[in-house]
Amino acid sequence: MLQSSILGELAALATAICWTLTALAFESAGKKVGSLPVNIIRLCFAFVILGLFSFIRKGMAFPIDASVDAWIWLPISGIIGFVIGDLLLFQAFVVIGARISMLIMALTPPIAAFFGWLILGEQMSPVNLIGMTVTIFGIAMVILAKESKNNQVKIQYSIKGVLLAFGGAVGQGLGLVFSKLGMKDYDPFLSTQIRILAGIIGFAILFTILGKWKNVINAFSHKKAMTGITIGSVFGPFLGVSLSLLAIQYTTTGIASTIMAIVPVLIIIPAVFIFKEKIKAKEIIGALIAFIGVVMFFIF
Repeated sequence: MLQSSILGELAALATAICWTLTALAFESAGKKVGSLPVNIIRLCFAFVILGLFSFIRKGMAFPIDASVDAWIWLPISGIIGFVIGDLLLFQAFVVIGARISMLIMALTPPIAAFFGWLILGEQMSPVNLIGMTVTIFGIAMVILAKESKNNQVKIQYSIKGVLLAFGGAVGQGLGLVFSKLGMKDYDPFLSTQIRILAGIIGFAILFTILGKWKNVINAFSHKKAMTGITIGSVFGPFLGVSLSLLAIQYTTTGIASTIMAIVPVLIIIPAVFIFKEKIKAKEIIGALIAFIGVVMFFIF
C-alpha cells in the first residue's frame, strides 16, 4: 500500500514536471509562429497520439462506444477548455510569458469549484473559500506593485496578458465542470479525445472565418517552433494526462492534485535559465503562497 502511494505521488510530481515543460515549449513556439497555429497543430498531434495509445490499450482508436451524454457535454467542454481557454492562455504565454501565466492559472481549481457549486450543486466549504482567498493573495503579490512616486498600486505586467491568463483559467475551470458532466464513468483517455476533436473542429472554423490557414502552413516550415509544439504535445495532452490519471489511481485525489499544483513554483527555475527572466524574492514567495492556497482546497 505504501509503495502504491509513493508511485502515485511520483506520478503526480512527474505530471507537474510535464506541464511545466509543456508551458515553456508552447511559450517558445508561440513567440515564433503565433499562438493560433500552435493551438490547432498541438491538438492534431495530441489526437493522433491518444488514438494510437487507446488502440494499443483497448483496441479502439476512436471513442465509438461513448454515450449520447458524452457526445453532448464533452464537445462543449472541449470548445470551452481548448478553443476559448487555451486560445487565451497561449496568447498570454506570448504576452506575459509562461511563468506568470501559469501562476494565474493556479486559479483554475477555485474557479472549477465555483462553477461546480453553481452548475452541479457541489458544496464549497469555508476552508475552500479561505483557500481561494489565499491563492488570489499570492497571485496579487506577484502581479501588483506599489509605485514609489505616488504610492499607488498598479499591475506590473501587461494588463492584457493578465486578463488573457485569467480568461484561460476560467475556460479551464468551466471546461472541467462540463467534462465531469460528460465523462461520468467513461474512459478518461477516450473522453479527452472527444474534447480534443471538438477543439480541432472549433479552431478549424475559427481559422476559416479569420483566413489564418496560411499561418498554420507557414508554421510547419519553422523547425524550432515545430520542435516546441511536438515537445509540448507529447508532454502535455499525452504524458501529462496519462501520468495524472496514474497518480489519482495510486494515491488520493487531494495529494495528487496538490503535488500537480506546484507548476507555478517549478517553472521559476527554467524561466531563469531558459528565458533569462529576472525574478524577485516576492515573486517566489507569492508563487508559494498561491500554491498553499491550492493545497487548502484539496487537503483540508
